[in-house]
Amino acid sequence: MSGAVEIAATTERRSRGSLWSKAVYKLSRDRFGMVGLAVVGIYLIVALGVWFGVWGQGWSDVTGPMWAAPSDEYRFGTNVIGQDIFERAIYSTKVAFEVGLVVAVLSTVIGAILGALAGYFSGTWIDEIVLWLKGVLDSIPFYLFVAALAFALQGFAYSMHVAMIATFWTTTGRLVRGEVIKLRGFEFVEAARALGVPELTIIFRHIIPNTFHILLVQATIVFVAAIKSEVILSFLGLGVKDGVSWGLMIAESTQEVLAGQFNNFIWASVFLFGLVMAFNLFSDALQDALDPRSVT
Repeated sequence: MSGAVEIAATTERRSRGSLWSKAVYKLSRDRFGMVGLAVVGIYLIVALGVWFGVWGQGWSDVTGPMWAAPSDEYRFGTNVIGQDIFERAIYSTKVAFEVGLVVAVLSTVIGAILGALAGYFSGTWIDEIVLWLKGVLDSIPFYLFVAALAFALQGFAYSMHVAMIATFWTTTGRLVRGEVIKLRGFEFVEAARALGVPELTIIFRHIIPNTFHILLVQATIVFVAAIKSEVILSFLGLGVKDGVSWGLMIAESTQEVLAGQFNNFIWASVFLFGLVMAFNLFSDALQDALDPRSVT
């Protein structure tokens, strides 16, 4: 019996490796996806530069005149109190990546675990609890939930992150649950179960790794959704508190636009559009490359 399990596991690993090789090849042939990845890479370099203190550290300094025009000293001009818009836009790139990565990783991990448990124990009380929890969270309007959580966690800098993580894991969990229901009937799972391998070991060692293609695509989708949500929440005053973001820049530009000053609004919007569009291109290409129907 152990030999049969080893053969099944080896076959499964080889099949998975072959699918990943084909997916990588197809992704590399997608021009729009590669352009999107290159642009995301540029944004990442900018964010890392801010994180390591190379640039963007003067985002809060009041060094210029009110609404200075773009120049060699102030590349994008200044805002109403004389802060450098270029420095603020650059620093906001780091904030966007921090929010996107934290929410994407944690919500994907939670969705993977709860979805796998619900799928493996489908029809049991575990599945019922997970489905009930997803139903409750999905029934609450997102921004109302964030507002309530922000009020309940007054003074907590990460209330926005908690709200997004608690909301965004549900879609990942639903997709993983469906995939696990299919995977649990496969030969390598049946063989492991017949040998008496603990169920949690089967789930985390044999089943969840076979849902990685779903998790990777979902993480990219959540990354973009988290950045867009942060901009909206910050614009409404429910997002970033200590620092600056593109959402806060757009919020402060509302009064400037009325005075005929558009630099703050334009550059925050351009930076946001560039990152979201690039990541959407890469996410679409990744989803096409990892589609089992296209890599077999």
